[in-house]
This record gives sequence, C-alpha cells and structure tokens, in this order.
Amino acid sequence: MEVGILTSIIEIDESFVEGSSEKIRSQVREYERGDRQAFDLEIATPDGILGDVMDAMAEIPYGETRSYGDLASALETSPIAVGQACGRNPVPILVPCHRVVGSDGSLNGYSAADGVATKRRLLEHEAREQKTVQTQLQTDS
Repeated sequence: MEVGILTSIIEIDESFVEGSSEKIRSQVREYERGDRQAFDLEIATPDGILGDVMDAMAEIPYGETRSYGDLASALETSPIAVGQACGRNPVPILVPCHRVVGSDGSLNGYSAADGVATKRRLLEHEAREQKTVQTQLQTDS
C-alpha cells in the first residue's frame, strides 16, 4: 500500500502488519500531525538478519538516531549488513529505518520514496515535534 507523508509517497508492505489499511493510514496521519510518536500496530518480522535489524530499529526512540555501526555492534554483524537490511525494510516509517544514520551523522541512504530527502524530512519532523513536546512540559519552579 502507498502512504503519503511529508510530501512523499512511501510503500508499506501491509502483509507484515496486523491491522487494516485504514488503521495504518490513520496512524501515519497522526504521526505526521505530531499527535503520535509510536505506532500501535503489530509488525511481523522475518527470521534472520532482516528481522533482527527491524527489531533493533523498532527500539530506537522517536527523535533519536543510531548509527549503522551501533546496530551492527549490538547484533554482532557488520554495518554493511545492517545497511542492506535497512534497505529491505518492508514497512518504512512503522519500523523507523530513517533513524539509522552513518557514524558521522550522515544520512547515507533511504530506500523509501525520494531517498535521503525523505529521510531528512522525517528526522527534521521528529526533531521539531520532540522540541515542541519538551517545551510544553511544565517544570517545577
């Protein structure tokens, strides 16, 4: 299924997702509006390195990034294997491969529509929304 987000169209293989197309689209719209930071959808991950990398990516908090090397160290594999698995992620956005960057912070690549431009927009969106959330928190004075 195709899902529009931040001026891009991203292909999501809904066979990996427990839930209707409308539920997926609704949650992506909430994410785009800044009303959702985590998806409430059951995602099936395949066996092997792709599933291992998808599980690791799913643990990266909203508004944060990890490097390919960070994930590779945790999974005892190579950064190249992690990058290849990120590129095969069948459910971008839902499993946030956009949060995986180079060790120097470079964006490197993104398999979804418009490539690195979409990855940049998603990371900037999360940074803006994260800042909005933080500034709305009351402090004890």
